[in-house]
Amino acid sequence: MTPTDKLAIEPPSRDAAQYLERINTTTRGVAVLDALAEMIERAGLGVGDRIPPEISLAERLGVGRTTIREALNRWEGLGIIRRRRGAGTFLVARVPSSKGHVPTMIRLEGEALLRLLEVRRALESEVVRKATLNARPAQRTEISRLCDILLADVFGRRPWRKADAAFHGAIYEASGNPMFGQILLSLDHALERSAESPFGRDGFGLASFPPHRDLADAIVAGDADQAVGAINHILDIVEGEIRAIIDSDPSLA
Repeated sequence: MTPTDKLAIEPPSRDAAQYLERINTTTRGVAVLDALAEMIERAGLGVGDRIPPEISLAERLGVGRTTIREALNRWEGLGIIRRRRGAGTFLVARVPSSKGHVPTMIRLEGEALLRLLEVRRALESEVVRKATLNARPAQRTEISRLCDILLADVFGRRPWRKADAAFHGAIYEASGNPMFGQILLSLDHALERSAESPFGRDGFGLASFPPHRDLADAIVAGDADQAVGAINHILDIVEGEIRAIIDSDPSLA
């Protein structure tokens, strides 16, 4: 049975809410998310299972339904749950164990980023290949120039996000298919990061920038295989940083 079939026919899950205890803390948002993750683990819920309704969760935790709804909205934004009108709320991704040094929310964000990165890898490989094959001479020159600006900002410890967007935007444009750029930009905004998230800091992913030079040079040279290898190397570095954060002590992140 596929997860989709399970979503369609499985009856309401057992009373997982019995594993919840009332929350008495000023940081209720984080506490609710931690409590829900622990509930899922203790109840043995998995992908395709339905979680208890909002009213049950709110009553057991002693918080308002608005607090529960905000927590579930966050999980929905991370691709962890899916709401089905008239049917309930279902798990569509694994929730990592609530035990360990790394806060639950950071691990959930990290795993969501890994899923997002898998999609990006497929798209980026194709857009880079097309850009390498289709770019006009002026576009190749512009990609190289923008790479110089990006690396100068990164190595000079200046704000680099604008230069990074310009560099990748030039590659998307050179691919000849504007839909690539639109989809990839949408993916960049698909996952909302918490204020305390290490994945939103300027230092996150810095090790992936030097290989951007290899990517630009391969596009300029018209070597599609080399360009695809470069973008995958960049994504490998980012993936490694994500895994290091979710597997480590948060004080080291």
